[in-house]
Amino acid sequence: MTKIFITSDTHFCHNQPFIYEPRGFHSVEEMNEAIIKNWNKVVKPEDIVYHLGDVMLNDDRGGINCLRRLNGKIYILTGNHDTANRIQKYVNISPNILHLGFATKINLGNQGFYLSHYPTITSNYDVDKPLSRRVINLCGHTHTQDKFYDWNTGLIYHCELDAHNNTPVPFEQIYEDIKEKINK
Repeated sequence: MTKIFITSDTHFCHNQPFIYEPRGFHSVEEMNEAIIKNWNKVVKPEDIVYHLGDVMLNDDRGGINCLRRLNGKIYILTGNHDTANRIQKYVNISPNILHLGFATKINLGNQGFYLSHYPTITSNYDVDKPLSRRVINLCGHTHTQDKFYDWNTGLIYHCELDAHNNTPVPFEQIYEDIKEKINK
C-alpha cells in the first residue's frame, strides 16, 4: 500500500554549521548520510513524498547524488534555494521526481492541504467550521523544531526535517498531530 510523506529543507551539501549542528550533526556529510538513511528507512520505493523545497545548496553534484539515493516518487516544490537550474537537475534524475512549482493544493481524504515552502495563511482560523472545511498549510523554510511554530497565525504545520527528527513525516501523523492540537 502506497504511503504519503511530507518533508522539507533537506539542504543536502549545505556545508554550514547553522544548518547541520542544530540537527545534531558534526558535519554536512554526517547530516547527508543520516537524512538518506532515515528517509529510506520509512519511505519505500512505491511511496510518495512531497518535498516542500530547499533540496540542496552549494555542491550541486553532491546534492544530486544524495537525491538519487532516495526512495519514493518525489514531488518537489520550489524553495528559496531551488534555482531554475537546480530544479532542472532534479527532474532530469528520474521520472520519479517531478516539480510542482511554488505551491499546490491537494486533498487527502476529505481534508484540503496547501503545500508550500513558506508558511502561508490559508484560513481565518474559523474555529466554528469543522476541520474538513478549512485548508491547512503544510510548509517548511524556518528550520523550527516546533511543528506548530506558526499555529497562532493560522492553520500552519511545519514539515521541515528540523521538526521531525530528520525524517520525512507520514501524512497520517501530520493529520493526527493537527487533530490533537485542535481538540486540546
